[in-house]
Amino acid sequence: MERAMAGHGTDEHPHGADRLCEAGDRVYSRAVRRGRVPRGDAETAPCLLDLALLHPDPDDMDWLVPTPPQEVMTRLLRGMYDEVSASQRRVGSAVAAFERYAGLGRQVQPVPSAAEGSAIRVLDGLARIQAAMDEATEACTTEVLTVQPGGIRREHELAEGLHRALTLRGRGVRMRDLYNHVARHGQGLLNYLELMGDAVEARTLDEVIDRLILFDRKVAFIPANADRTMALELRHPALVEYLVTVFERLWRLAIPLTAPLPDTGIEGISHREQSIAALLAEGHQDAVIAERLGISVRTCRAHIARLSETLGAASRTQLGVRIAQVGLDGPPRTAVSPGAREPGARTVR
Repeated sequence: MERAMAGHGTDEHPHGADRLCEAGDRVYSRAVRRGRVPRGDAETAPCLLDLALLHPDPDDMDWLVPTPPQEVMTRLLRGMYDEVSASQRRVGSAVAAFERYAGLGRQVQPVPSAAEGSAIRVLDGLARIQAAMDEATEACTTEVLTVQPGGIRREHELAEGLHRALTLRGRGVRMRDLYNHVARHGQGLLNYLELMGDAVEARTLDEVIDRLILFDRKVAFIPANADRTMALELRHPALVEYLVTVFERLWRLAIPLTAPLPDTGIEGISHREQSIAALLAEGHQDAVIAERLGISVRTCRAHIARLSETLGAASRTQLGVRIAQVGLDGPPRTAVSPGAREPGARTVR
């Protein structure tokens, strides 16, 4: 969620939400009256997306829905609160600008604002995502649950959200994080956990779901596209509770970062190689296995080569047979009968 968002041409629309350009005024007014407008209508007024007056319809990304005028006014006034002593006249200007939009809003069924609990809100662009995350951090009082997929976390990735983590720790908020097993090898993660102390508890799994962040079991954030430049903010109680249940079940299966990974019981086979073997047995390609375990394709293939050598397999087909014979295609076995071991396969402890 930390990549730069594409620009929308704000240089051509140097104004704030309190003084819309003519094109922006026309498109936003039409969106409020009709409930939504095609995305193409906003090409003449990119300021509406930059100012979050329009955002993608979660049911159809080709359409844009308006931020309710009441919410726009509230957000604008809240942002100006810190400046009121120096520029008091701007408050009056903002109120006057949006009184007319508030009147337009009465013509359609009111839409609840994010603060009032909108079920789903599409956050288009990193700036919008970061602002929503900061808002949720500010409101959080009890706990944060996160799932962080991928491999070893780089220092800059951990640093980007550090200010939020430190803010939460300062208020006594407890945090629980789930990572892939491979993340254990990253010094950056170890440094982060040492800094956070007992405010954060971390566990790992072979595989985790895509990124998930839950605040106080009331609001959740998940990616909305592959490159994570869009996100969904979820506040529907049923959706959030479902995601909490998913997290808790993964948490129960996960291994504390302070505990070692279980031994496979098979000489020469590491825990990661056992995970790779199980996915190979399911028929997955190298790239899919690498993505699911948070490692590179090159590293994945190196482990497969070691598996082949350890199990005495001369081909991928033979490797599949060996994997099944020693029990790497399912839960770890503590032993196998001598007759089940092919020549060249390592002994089982």
